[in-house]
Amino acid sequence: EGIKGNAKLRLRECDVGAKFSQLPLRKASVLLPLLLRDGTLCLLLTVRSMQLRRSPGEVCFPGGKSEETDKDEIDTALREAKEEVGLPPEKMNHLVTPVVGFIEDTFQASPNPDEVSDVFVVPLEYFIKPLNYVALPYKNSSGYLSWMHCFTYDDHEHKKSFKIWGLTAHFAVFLAIVIFRTKPTFEVDYDLDNLLTSAEDNFMNLYASINERKKSSL
Repeated sequence: EGIKGNAKLRLRECDVGAKFSQLPLRKASVLLPLLLRDGTLCLLLTVRSMQLRRSPGEVCFPGGKSEETDKDEIDTALREAKEEVGLPPEKMNHLVTPVVGFIEDTFQASPNPDEVSDVFVVPLEYFIKPLNYVALPYKNSSGYLSWMHCFTYDDHEHKKSFKIWGLTAHFAVFLAIVIFRTKPTFEVDYDLDNLLTSAEDNFMNLYASINERKKSSL
């Protein structure tokens, strides 16, 4: 319980709750499921089915758009996780809320083949000390050049390599920094001495740039 207990304490310190839920954006949530494997804190990830219209074959966390029956963001993330991998509950211009939860270390996924083609786990520390990492250049919504994390993870259990990038990689990196309080081996946009404040500032700057883009297209 020591590893989990320390992780939970650090997560609570960075829990913003519903602070940004009132922003006028469409809502979606993803679940970042943590578990212990051989004493190592790991993240469970999924691969989107090739049958899906949006982002087929990409690595992601269980999640999706909110529905009217969902009480809140946590409800959305848990419902989607149950639908996609059988985990029982005990993107642009979307406000995507990451919900972190611990799952049983013995959990065996039952992927819904219509939505998920693979389920695998990655040691959380890989997202601050990767063996295979590149930063991909891209233009953000304001037209400024920025960098996107891209990890390649060799999963020996499945004898496969998985590419983890985009918002999924962004959330995984931030989660690893929150829990390990360690500077990654690559550059990040956060002030590690004021992690939560700098993350909130980054988010609000992005939100402001999206609003400006909306106004200019009217």
